[in-house]
Amino acid sequence: MTPGNMRMPADFKYKNVYLKGKPAHTGADGFARRHPAMNLGRRAKIFSPFDALRGFGDAVKSKDIVYVDRPEVSEDEQREIDRKLAALRELTRFRAGKKNRPCVKIAFFAVCTDPDSIACGLMGTVRTVSGVCRRVDDGPGRAVTVGDDVILFDDILSLSTEGLPERAGEADGQ
Repeated sequence: MTPGNMRMPADFKYKNVYLKGKPAHTGADGFARRHPAMNLGRRAKIFSPFDALRGFGDAVKSKDIVYVDRPEVSEDEQREIDRKLAALRELTRFRAGKKNRPCVKIAFFAVCTDPDSIACGLMGTVRTVSGVCRRVDDGPGRAVTVGDDVILFDDILSLSTEGLPERAGEADGQ
């Protein structure tokens, strides 16, 4: 019997070669001196550019993400976020505000959208975006645009700004 429990045909052309087994070279023979065994690290590098399973690496990386439940925002923190959003809305509403748009840093909750994850739609990650605030939309969508990111008001966990008044009423000159 051969490996795999398959019988070798009697007229198998390479039967004698197969029965000799894998060649074993010692350090004494000429072949081993001319062709030393390659260590596994170097051997692995030969095959690393070859991606036999397209997308498999990305699928494995997506499983490395640690998802969390949506963090709670206290009432005081929410009032402060709302106050800053109102000030941002005023600064970005008119053409004059487009010249001197404020810089913001927003931490927000991003819901998992990976359909292969158990956390899909239930849990997410906390992300941070920094940049120039382009728009604050108080309409039905209620979102703020920072660079190319559109963040819903309900997902904002913290908001820090540069150049905004610290207390309510300062923007109105009160």
